[in-house]
Amino acid sequence: MIDRPLRWYHRLYVGIQYLLPHHLLSALMLRATRVRWRPVKDLLIGTVVRYYGVDMTEAREPDPRAYASFNAFFTRPLRQDARPIAMQEDAVACPADGTLSQLGTIDGGRVFQAKGYDCSLPELLGGRQDWAQRFDGGVFATIYLSPRDYHRVHMPVDATLGEMIHVPGRLFSVNPVTTALVPRLFGRNERVPCLFETGCGPMALILVGAIFVGSMETVWAGQVTPTGIRRPGPAHEGETVIRLDKGAEMGRFNMGSTVILLFGPGRITWDPGLKPGARLRMGQRIGRIREYAPE
Repeated sequence: MIDRPLRWYHRLYVGIQYLLPHHLLSALMLRATRVRWRPVKDLLIGTVVRYYGVDMTEAREPDPRAYASFNAFFTRPLRQDARPIAMQEDAVACPADGTLSQLGTIDGGRVFQAKGYDCSLPELLGGRQDWAQRFDGGVFATIYLSPRDYHRVHMPVDATLGEMIHVPGRLFSVNPVTTALVPRLFGRNERVPCLFETGCGPMALILVGAIFVGSMETVWAGQVTPTGIRRPGPAHEGETVIRLDKGAEMGRFNMGSTVILLFGPGRITWDPGLKPGARLRMGQRIGRIREYAPE
C-alpha cells in the first residue's frame, strides 16, 4: 500500500525495471549473499542491521558477526519465545513478519493488487483452474516482507500439502511503488503456490519472488528456485504425506518478498482491526475460522 501520490521518479524507477535482466541480477545477488569472506559478509550484514534497524535481540544468534554468510543472517532463526503463536483452535495465525499490503474478498476470481489493478486466480495459481474454483468467493491477504523482517514463512493453521507448483516469471520488485504501477504484478513474477487441505477448507500460501529474490525454499522440497524449469508444473510429487501444524515453518525467502494467503469461501473472517499498511508479526492472530473442524 502506498499512501502518497505517485511522482515521475516513481514511474521512472518502475519503467527501468522492465529493461533489467531480472534473473541475471538475482543470480549475481545469490552468489554475493553466500560469500563467506569475513570482511565482505560482515560489511553487508552490518550495513543492513544499521540501515534497517534490525532487532538482533530477537535472533537465536544475536551477534551479526557470527553468521557464516549474509544469507545465513538474512534467513536467521528467531528465539523460541520471540513469536508466540495464536494457538486457539479457531485462530488463523499470521504466516510471516511484514506489512499488510491488501486483504479482502476474492470477487469474480480476481485478487486485488492495488488501485486499478488485480490478478486472476488461475493466473496466480499457475493455470490450475480446479484450485482457482475452490478459492473463488473466498478471502485473501497479501503480506510484504521488507529487508528488516524475519524471512521464514510459517503455517497459519494445521494443514496437509495437496500440491506445490513452480511458476516461472519475471522478478519485478514487490515494494508498494511497483505494486501500484505494474499491472498483474503477482501474475508476472516467479512464484511458488503451495496448496493445502485444512479443517477450514482449501488454503494456499503463495511465495512470490522479486528482484534479487530468485531463491525460495520449502521445508519438504528444499530449494525450489532457481531452477532450469521455465514452464508451470508440479514441483512436489510422490506418495509422502506432508502435514504441518500451525506455527511450523513451511518455507523461506533468500532475501525478502511477498506472501499471498488464500482461503476458500465462507470459512474465514479477518480480524476487523486489520487494515492495509498494518505491521504484522508472524504468529499473531489475523482471523478466525467460522466453523472449526479438525482436518
